[in-house]
Amino acid sequence: MRHGTALAEQIAERRAGTGDPRALLGELRRARMLVPLDRGGLWTGHFGGVRWVFAFTGEEALARFAQSRARESGSAQDTARPWEFAELLGARLLDEIIPAMGEPAGIAVDVADPDGSMLFPPAVGIVPDEVAVGTPDKRVGGTDATDAPHRTDRSAGGAA
Repeated sequence: MRHGTALAEQIAERRAGTGDPRALLGELRRARMLVPLDRGGLWTGHFGGVRWVFAFTGEEALARFAQSRARESGSAQDTARPWEFAELLGARLLDEIIPAMGEPAGIAVDVADPDGSMLFPPAVGIVPDEVAVGTPDKRVGGTDATDAPHRTDRSAGGAA
């Protein structure tokens, strides 16, 4: 499996207004993503009617997330404890895990990096068509599926 470094570079290019969105999606599909585990499932959060799977391009990005959680909770326990995670190909997240969640779901990459994060919403062309939302007949919670999650929860969901 490929490491997420190339994905992080593609995200930086896209955020800078350059880069090819198709290449970015292709890199996500090829990348090895680190997904924290919580209570036997994937660490996810809800926002705007979408369940977001938190995925990270490497251990450093996951560590920044742990530090962010510790600041948010006011406890150093979140950084001191060992963080369990699964290593999954982006393609497996998009093609197998997201559809198995049974609700609109997308991937939030490197959420603790304000300048390096990227959302991959449950939209046509990103997730399988049968679970995509945002079409006139599949509105998500009355909001745009591309809204960024502003908080996280520890809801476990999906298959690991």
